[in-house]
Amino acid sequence: MTTEAAPAPLSLCAREPHVPAERLVAEMVPPPRFDAVRFDTYIPDPNQPSQTQAVEVLSSFAAGLGGAHASGAGKRRWFQRKPAAPAAPRGVYLDGGYGVGKTHLLASLWHATPAEPSLKAFGTFVELTNLVGALGFQQTVATLSGHRLLCIDEFELDDPGDTVLVSTLLGKLVEAGVALAATSNTLPGKLGEGRFAAADFLREIQGLSAHFRPLRIDGEDYRHRGLPEAPPPYADEQVAKAAHATPGASLDSFPRLLEHLARVHPSRYGALTDGVAAVCLTGVEPVPDQSTALRLVVLADRLYDREVPVLASGLPFDQLFSDEMLNGGYRKKYFRAISRLTALARDAKRLVEQ
Repeated sequence: MTTEAAPAPLSLCAREPHVPAERLVAEMVPPPRFDAVRFDTYIPDPNQPSQTQAVEVLSSFAAGLGGAHASGAGKRRWFQRKPAAPAAPRGVYLDGGYGVGKTHLLASLWHATPAEPSLKAFGTFVELTNLVGALGFQQTVATLSGHRLLCIDEFELDDPGDTVLVSTLLGKLVEAGVALAATSNTLPGKLGEGRFAAADFLREIQGLSAHFRPLRIDGEDYRHRGLPEAPPPYADEQVAKAAHATPGASLDSFPRLLEHLARVHPSRYGALTDGVAAVCLTGVEPVPDQSTALRLVVLADRLYDREVPVLASGLPFDQLFSDEMLNGGYRKKYFRAISRLTALARDAKRLVEQ
């Protein structure tokens, strides 16, 4: 009697996905982790009244986006005059540190806005710039101008060129009557407590500032609020065994995966994880340089969005980034990655225990 061998684990390093522009547009919806979130599933910290206020304000904002498109009646016809930009702010900026639930609230706003999914767009700043790169500026404007709402998560202000590009794009969309909602990251040199000041955001987007109402959300990182500490790294043998025992799991050397990420455009990191049930990594070690670290941040975001558990050997995730990185201009990104990878490591604990 022969026993059928378990299928070999997948390898992320063996994948080189190609993502057509059409998929980039179709996927501008809240990621799988936020499919089911709503305002009533957000649990405000009772010690942070700004969180309860944020839910109330955003609920009213969503309700105000009902009815016709801000231009008057859905998508403009070619013979209609270009609508005047709304006098009242038709944008909200969620101002808060990592882990206070900004993405949960942003996705809840998307879900609560009374419009067909095809008339609402949700994506990160990186995904939006990738869309412009794939479609071209004018086609992106045409594609999004008929939308009721555009939500931008993690608006990146580190690159002045991209900031100007997206600010110009948003200006065109505001003229077309599209409502906006955004969160942002930290500018280089801006330290503090992991939060980005609304005044700085509004200054960077310059002419668009009048279209945003800042909404401050205070609080601690909910991913660690009342939760157990992340499990320590496992032995290489445990990680490999779990990878072979878990259908759809991938198994890669961490250093080799970092090298592979340099050959895949970050816009394809989501596709890189298509169909992957768990990511198993051996030999986790400190990230060698900032470029590599920023690519890892994007991968961590995509894995977190898709709720893919991460099982690892080597160093714990809070030792991935050097002190210099954690005290530099991209500090908030690195702390977010640590927070999210820690949550995914906690989710992966069951793979060893099964």
